[in-house]
Amino acid sequence: MRLHLFLIKTNQKTMSTSNGMTSIARKFFMALSGFFLIIFLLQHCVINMLSIISPEMFNSVSHFMGTNPVIQFALQPVLAFGVFFHLGMGIYLEMQNNNARSIKYAMNRPDQNATWMSRNMIITGIMVMLFLGLHFYDFWLPELNVKYIQGDMTGLNVAGEFRYFEELQHKFHDPIRTGLYILSFLFLALHLLHGFQSAFQSVGFRNNRYTPVIKKLGDLYAILVPLGFVTIAAFHYLNS
Repeated sequence: MRLHLFLIKTNQKTMSTSNGMTSIARKFFMALSGFFLIIFLLQHCVINMLSIISPEMFNSVSHFMGTNPVIQFALQPVLAFGVFFHLGMGIYLEMQNNNARSIKYAMNRPDQNATWMSRNMIITGIMVMLFLGLHFYDFWLPELNVKYIQGDMTGLNVAGEFRYFEELQHKFHDPIRTGLYILSFLFLALHLLHGFQSAFQSVGFRNNRYTPVIKKLGDLYAILVPLGFVTIAAFHYLNS
């Protein structure tokens, strides 16, 4: 039995050595895509928060973001690629890790050695992706239809005013849809509670002095940004 375990461990080490750089590279690019999405989420939250502070400012910024050619034809495709790359690479790495664990040791207690968030990143990630599908259906696809199929780049409604604030408020009129949005932001918070710090570790940033600070910043980000989105959804539902 011991010889059998030794041979399996030796084989796993050999496979790990031969695929080590590939695995490191995948985790590195996974982390980079995570950083990119973290920045996007913060920017998206700030812009949407303007809908609470000043509808006029929200309309102006939304029109700029929706008609600027650099954002539309350069950054937006990169964003779409980053989202799908992050999910696809996350699923691949999780499957690779599961395949490497061919033996479950009696002393291996994942419920004690790792947090729930770290053990369920795929679940929370898929839930966030399902939310993105709903978000695309609610906002992105209608926007593409208006701008590129109907050919209306003015951003104005029939009253001659910017339509962005009105459309945002209209989407949160339905309590079920609002509840789905709020639930998805809770999954986003769970995903970020592990993902923020993990991204720094994947790019090799490990320092006994700064790691606790990064963890605290990550926890703040993982709570405040989703809370901002929840606040926006609840505000527009209550005022619709």
